[in-house]
Amino acid sequence: QVQLVESGGGLVQPGGSLRLSCAASGSIFKIHRMGWYREAPGKERELVATINSDGYTNYADSLKGRFTISISRDNAKNTVYLHMNSLKPEDTAVYYCNLYASYENFWGQGTQVTVSS
Repeated sequence: QVQLVESGGGLVQPGGSLRLSCAASGSIFKIHRMGWYREAPGKERELVATINSDGYTNYADSLKGRFTISISRDNAKNTVYLHMNSLKPEDTAVYYCNLYASYENFWGQGTQVTVSS
């Protein structure tokens, strides 16, 4: 069984920064990719950023330069981070962690990010 535990969401003022974390644990045989997606009210879930097992990263074009994805492997636990800078009100959404491992997709429960003054 795979578990994804997200943390780091919250309320931040425009121009501020946040770091999201997602720790993956459980019966994970081979990780192909980890990443973040987001879902704003009334909109479909969209790609934020992904990072492959070889370190290759992919970002939504509109977020390049403001968001950075990274991954750490410590004691067999894989944690993916999303550093978000210069946040805008339109970044407000529920952010979901995604794990693509052994050709299956797994999702976290989501963490709310609200950008407002």
